[in-house]
Amino acid sequence: MRTTIYHNSRCSKSRECLTILNDFKEEAEVVNYLNQPLLKDDIEQLLELLQVEPQDIIRRNEAVFKEHFAYKKLSRSEWIEAIVKYPILLERPIIVKGNKAIIGRPPQKLLDFLAKE
Repeated sequence: MRTTIYHNSRCSKSRECLTILNDFKEEAEVVNYLNQPLLKDDIEQLLELLQVEPQDIIRRNEAVFKEHFAYKKLSRSEWIEAIVKYPILLERPIIVKGNKAIIGRPPQKLLDFLAKE
């Protein structure tokens, strides 16, 4: 079963998770979502696999969030559109294997996830 990691190479936690996948000999597809922005349907699928709402995968410390969204109440679809427009808002890393997904923060979550497989 193939594993996908939604990765930001500038993020230390994302790099740690990629190292864990390599250490576990996981055949991983690396999606650098800042260079390959996700579409609305991609985000919807991730939300379903993670079993969360869009606002649960928003990075609130990002400058873009503080500048554009800090004091706004957005609908589900508006949050998804915000992630499409500003992919830096997406929490990272997200790891998908089969029909399950996790946010690998802290990286220990990935170790627990792989141990269950």
